[in-house]
Amino acid sequence: MSIFQSHIHSDDMSILGRLKQISWGQVFLICTLASIGFLSLYSAAGGNIDPYASAQITRFLFSLGLLIGIALLDIRWIFRATWLLYGGTLFLLLLVDIFGHVGMGAQRWLDLGVMKLQPSELAKITTVMALARFYHGKELSDARKLKNLIVPATIILMPVALVVTQPDLGTGMAIIFAGTAMLFVAGVPLWLFIVGIGAAAAAIPIAWQFLRDYQKDRVMIFLNPESDPLGAGFHITQSKIALGSGGFSGKGFLEGTQSHLNFLPEKHTDFIFTLWAEEWGLLGGIGLLSILTLIILYGYWIAFRCRSHYARLLAFGLTVNFSVYIIVNIGMVMGLLPVVGIPLPLMSYGGTAMLTVMIAFGMIQSCNVHRDARLPRAF
Repeated sequence: MSIFQSHIHSDDMSILGRLKQISWGQVFLICTLASIGFLSLYSAAGGNIDPYASAQITRFLFSLGLLIGIALLDIRWIFRATWLLYGGTLFLLLLVDIFGHVGMGAQRWLDLGVMKLQPSELAKITTVMALARFYHGKELSDARKLKNLIVPATIILMPVALVVTQPDLGTGMAIIFAGTAMLFVAGVPLWLFIVGIGAAAAAIPIAWQFLRDYQKDRVMIFLNPESDPLGAGFHITQSKIALGSGGFSGKGFLEGTQSHLNFLPEKHTDFIFTLWAEEWGLLGGIGLLSILTLIILYGYWIAFRCRSHYARLLAFGLTVNFSVYIIVNIGMVMGLLPVVGIPLPLMSYGGTAMLTVMIAFGMIQSCNVHRDARLPRAF
């Protein structure tokens, strides 16, 4: 059956009809989250719209248009392009290893002139797409067969191997986590995950030998931040002080002492949640977490509504990706996880992260708009 020969109501929908099918509630929450980010970046610059907030607003408006455009795109075009996009991402990751721009001690970016692209962020999306494409044509009984784990394991490990060499262990672990969640939903037996977790735990002493010195320092500081409060433990120590000093209702907008006296490092990127919580307190932190939770719940709700296995897995996997951003970043700034370079999506300053998150939400919305689409089951 041709990919375009299916009896679905979305074929006959006009642009207006497709616009009505977009989950505008989730889009509104995304805009609200981004607006909180603009306020935080304005504060991070000492009460100035430049240089952070102005650039972030421009990026967001462009990305919002891209989100809506992808949402209107027929899910079957995304389905057809999956392997091409996955292969293209692997090629870009190879280019990073050869020609990549070095920044902050890591080689993670491609300098395109107008912007610096971080292909590892794209890998989070295309790996999910490839896994959804593979399992779309599989029955539940097929997913339970060990021989059918070779392809999905390869899909996950190829980008992870390239990302880790940059080095970017945090992003590599994020790809593994999202991929593992998709394997579980696809029907891979639970006992395999238990065995895998046990094997990973047993391999920790071996893996430790291959970590770089700064990665080992991050783990040791995570276990005991007070061991070097003015050196490697400075970031997390100041972050905890800022979180605690915010109290119940915060110090007020532009009144955060840790951030505005420059004790809080990377306040416009990785530690932006700390800046927000210091100024707006526990109430502001809970409000922000509530918005993030609702965005995630919308994503899972969209996934459960999709008829095709591809759209269901794609929406689920991309929502898991977003969840990993949140869990790792907020856990990191609270001292619950080791410090890694994962931003808070739609709030942290940065172009590639903003672009890839909005592309992912555009795909989630496309899954929702075309939730009744039937897709061919061939590999």
